[in-house]
Amino acid sequence: MLGAIFGDIVGSVYERFNTKREDFPLLSEWSRPTDDSIMTLAVAKALMNSRGENDEEIKRELVRCMQHLGRKYPRAGYGGHFRKWLQYKDPKPYYSYGNGSGMRVSSVGWLCQTLEETLHVAELTAEVSHNHPEGIKGAQAIAASVFLARTGASKEDIRIYIANAFGYDLSRTLDEIRPKYHFDVSCQGSVPEAIIAFYESSNYEDAVRKAVSLGGDSDTIACMAGAVAEAYYGMPENLKAEAMRILDPYCREIVEEFERFSST
Repeated sequence: MLGAIFGDIVGSVYERFNTKREDFPLLSEWSRPTDDSIMTLAVAKALMNSRGENDEEIKRELVRCMQHLGRKYPRAGYGGHFRKWLQYKDPKPYYSYGNGSGMRVSSVGWLCQTLEETLHVAELTAEVSHNHPEGIKGAQAIAASVFLARTGASKEDIRIYIANAFGYDLSRTLDEIRPKYHFDVSCQGSVPEAIIAFYESSNYEDAVRKAVSLGGDSDTIACMAGAVAEAYYGMPENLKAEAMRILDPYCREIVEEFERFSST
């Protein structure tokens, strides 16, 4: 999960000022966690709190934690519809296919014990707000990629499974995508690109750099690519330390709780 957060932090500087290069400065004084990190932490916290509960209780806890952290960090950069959702007394899903469902789901791939469970829980995390079929599909694709990566699947096996299960075109290369790629916050327009960035990478940092170099919604693409890359490669200790340094104490506490929880 920290791999998703660090990817978001790296990409935060380049979301509005895109780069098409891979040799950019990894961090700067403006690097920060955005809504991607905050909602990643919220979903992780909710799943830890609701472990063993039924689907409805899991969804209630997801809403509670997402609203709690969203209100605690109101300037993290939420989209307009989701910003309103965070404030509603009884929030309802609004048929979104935005990539918010994909960027917040990485903990599912770490906490679930089977691929079937991963897909089911990923759907729950999406449908509390992003209940459009593409929103659900995006969440499931990232969660499944994380699960497969951490359980020893090869890159090619992951690519084939995701392409067949979700209908994404993963045959494209980054060099083919990059020149014309533009800002796209839909799942269908960013989840496949994040997975391709992971597929072409040689290590964790390389995956994040490749994701950012596409341009577009850089923080979210790097968040999703970083989530899968961490599960596949592991994450360098110096980058873990940098991520934890940038997070505030409250967020660090959730990360530490998650690391203890997911290792038991």
